[in-house]
Amino acid sequence: MNLIIRILLTAGIVMILAHFLPGVGLKGYQSAIIVAVVLALLNAIVKPILIILTLPITILTLGLFLFVINACIILLADKFIDGFGVNGFWTALLFSILLSISQSIAYSFLKEKKK
Repeated sequence: MNLIIRILLTAGIVMILAHFLPGVGLKGYQSAIIVAVVLALLNAIVKPILIILTLPITILTLGLFLFVINACIILLADKFIDGFGVNGFWTALLFSILLSISQSIAYSFLKEKKK
């Protein structure tokens, strides 16, 4: 149940960000749900592999390279989903930063509610 709530929250955040960020396109709420599911799968499968492969540069940059990995995950999701589009790397980077911040805020409310 918690997973479904998190996916729906992420889909809502994706819709809001796509509405306000120039360079991010989304075709409706169904596409937002698909984006949330694909991002969850990519974060679970591809992101750990990328983190291991880029560990030296991640350590050298004190973890800032993880923002680049997040942007690459967003661009990869863009390639997989027809109803979702990101214009470039910098837009994907800004989108991923705002998505991460928004998710951490929204998920913190879920934890408070759970207690």
